Amino acid sequence: MTRRAVALFSDGLDSILSAITALKQGIEVKAIKFLTPFNCNLNDVSLCSNSTFSVAENFEFEVKLCNLSDKFIEIVRNPRFGYGRNMNPCIDCRILMLKEAKLFMDMVKADFIVTGEVLGQRPMSQKKNTFYLIDREAGLKDLVLRPLSAKLLKITFPETQGIINRDMLYGFSGRSRRPQIALARELGITGYPTPAGGCLLTEPNYACRLKDLLTYTTILSIRDISLLRIGRHFRFSPSCKIIVGRNEAENEQILSLHKKEDCLLNVEGYGSPITIITGEITDEALKTAASICARYSDAKNLSMVGVSVYGRDISSKIQISPADESLLENYRIEFSGTKKVKDRVYR
Repeated sequence: MTRRAVALFSDGLDSILSAITALKQGIEVKAIKFLTPFNCNLNDVSLCSNSTFSVAENFEFEVKLCNLSDKFIEIVRNPRFGYGRNMNPCIDCRILMLKEAKLFMDMVKADFIVTGEVLGQRPMSQKKNTFYLIDREAGLKDLVLRPLSAKLLKITFPETQGIINRDMLYGFSGRSRRPQIALARELGITGYPTPAGGCLLTEPNYACRLKDLLTYTTILSIRDISLLRIGRHFRFSPSCKIIVGRNEAENEQILSLHKKEDCLLNVEGYGSPITIITGEITDEALKTAASICARYSDAKNLSMVGVSVYGRDISSKIQISPADESLLENYRIEFSGTKKVKDRVYR
């Protein structure tokens, strides 16, 4: 009888090696990749899946994509087991993913779950006792096999039942990639993706922006979260935010994400960022946004700059001085060396 496993898949080398390790023992692998707004630009899911399907085809296993956006946003807002160094709820994240994998496991009648986790690779969620906590909370005690570190962990159900040969598993630990790269070479695995930047929630500036968004927004949209990835961010008031593109690519993204209730600004005739204002837009907010837009344009050294404003059935031009550093500092949303968003003065 063919045995089946569900493999958590992320495109990375660790998850590839774990899936291949199961395949080499005659296990049929059904992989699942979870998409969240923090590991994928959900405005274009194809960007998140192209490499996934390419890797799966190369190594001959199927991959199912599963969008966890709504559930994931909730655990980011209220993590039961807390955050890591920034806004990363790593333990709650793994529990959620394993619970969803369990549903898929039941659906495809699989015997166990495989993950690419390595003991000690990540400080919060990849400790021995934390592994056992996560498995138990997900309702998967003894059913999660971590092939790359299995020899350092308790024996699991597929091993005790002879479904998996423990002697053919590994005892990797720590942050070094050398054992995995050596194993990939040994198995003849090439063409795997290089390590990516990791979870956005672990990045201080992104985490600072997200914390600000959670503070002032009750219901988050995918658009709100997508905007966190791009531009310079300024909190004008609890109900109004200004975002300034940093380059042509970000300008294009801002244009693609703007809604009719937003206002857009730029300095015509000069190299200029596209600036977007979202939320409650007052005359004072427009003036501030125009001043900031002028500051980051090629007209920043002029005493007065004409900034075009359009959106909300508005089409006008504001004559204004480019913002000075003190104005920028008053509104800028940026990591300042602590976990707390800086106190701000609102007009």
